[in-house]
Amino acid sequence: MHARAEHWNTIYRQKSPEQMSWYEPKISASLYWFEKNKIPLRASVIDVGGGDSTLVDDLLRMGFQDITVLDVSEAAIQRAQARLGALASRVTWIVSDVLDFKPQRHYMVWHDRATFHFLLSPEEINTYTRLACQSVEQGGWLIMGTFSERGPLKCSGLPVKRYAADELTSTFSLCFHQPECIPVEHYTPWGDVQPFTYCCFTRS
Repeated sequence: MHARAEHWNTIYRQKSPEQMSWYEPKISASLYWFEKNKIPLRASVIDVGGGDSTLVDDLLRMGFQDITVLDVSEAAIQRAQARLGALASRVTWIVSDVLDFKPQRHYMVWHDRATFHFLLSPEEINTYTRLACQSVEQGGWLIMGTFSERGPLKCSGLPVKRYAADELTSTFSLCFHQPECIPVEHYTPWGDVQPFTYCCFTRS
């Protein structure tokens, strides 16, 4: 098994959602961009590193019909499927490391608040940015949330790369433009504050 998959499967099997630092019952900062950009309900959406995040619940509730959740952890996806029950059949689930992902289609929205900041080497970052460019259709959106330059140095025992808005913008400048970035303070279930940088880009 891929070391990254093994790490995250262990995390998800040992902890409840409320024991995860990133847990939010409603991912308001992500939903903000869907509402602000009036993203149509017919839009194809992929949530990269979606795990057992509740974003998929809210997108289904809003009426989105073409949702894909990708995560390296099979345990995380199984938990999300169990939570959704019958609604899980309305979602496409992919167990894969994003760096190994070979999409068979394009998406109108690529969302990630969980994966990108764990990629540390220039090679991994370049692979990811090229993949996003290839996967998002012209005029689509990239919604990206990462730990900000004031954020933690590690998450779930792994080092992370922190981004200010200008660095995140330049990292994705190959084919994503017109960024709008906002600082977001995420409160963990136990009350700690984790500063995030959230940017929404347009694919051009």
